[in-house]
Amino acid sequence: MTDLSVRLAVRAGRRRTPAPGVDRDLAVRIAAVRYPCADVALVDLAGDALPAWRPGSHVDVVLPSGRVRQYSLCDGGRDVYRIAVRLVGDGSREVHSLVAGTPLTLRGPRNAFPLAAAPSFLFLAGGIGITPIAPMVRAAAAAGTDWRLVHTGRTLDSMPLSASLADLDPSRVTRVSDGGSPTPAAELLGDLPAGCAVYCCGPPAMIDAVRVATPAGHRFHSERFSPPPIRNGRPFTVGIAGGPDVAVPADRSALDVVREVRPDVAWSCRQGFCGTCHVPLVEGTTTGDTAGPGRTALCVARASADRIVVDLR
Repeated sequence: MTDLSVRLAVRAGRRRTPAPGVDRDLAVRIAAVRYPCADVALVDLAGDALPAWRPGSHVDVVLPSGRVRQYSLCDGGRDVYRIAVRLVGDGSREVHSLVAGTPLTLRGPRNAFPLAAAPSFLFLAGGIGITPIAPMVRAAAAAGTDWRLVHTGRTLDSMPLSASLADLDPSRVTRVSDGGSPTPAAELLGDLPAGCAVYCCGPPAMIDAVRVATPAGHRFHSERFSPPPIRNGRPFTVGIAGGPDVAVPADRSALDVVREVRPDVAWSCRQGFCGTCHVPLVEGTTTGDTAGPGRTALCVARASADRIVVDLR
């Protein structure tokens, strides 16, 4: 980020709707890979005149295998983006195997977790949830805004980025080793100054607990690294043009079920905003859909009636 964009992120920020998909491919190469924790890789992605970005932004990384994975930008500027990748599955395992010089394609950046103006900030991060929070902390510090960070994790050694953030002001950073037993939300929140905005990223249980515990009069903002649970869902059928039809249970998403018969269907955020799993909607109508006209977001949309038909070709 440039110094100007850092300050604009806090001083001129405002609420924004979820960012639309960005139809832009960026050619980058891996400049460096470091391991601040045993299971976390810090990856620097170098390119020419990369687009400016603000705290909360993320990119889709197209891996050599064709897998598409989404990662928050945790540092960098116009020549290098930095992401932090925890080893949790096939996509992250592939990232950890990459070496300097490997060419990659990025899509984005987009921002569905923007930092809005506030008199003060409480930043709460659980584990790898520190990645979108870290640039927010730096932006608040650069703008001279009051801020506090609480980062929790199983052990201090498993918590990336926050140790270096403490160099900004050790009195404002608390690192909590919880041994896998979640810290109560009331303890995470502490005494909030008037008008303090709460930004939280981490496991769903942490986000939900903090959301409920945040007092009235304080804005709450969050980003999940896993899809929200499906509540009050109803079963329906997804017809795939050319076959087959697949049944979607009340407690699962269309994306989960469709991928059982078409594992090549791309996905990334599983929360509706990144656009990776948006596909043409051939028949029927949907609810809870974040895709544009004539398309559907398989990860969050559900059929308005009993059946929809999509085209995966």
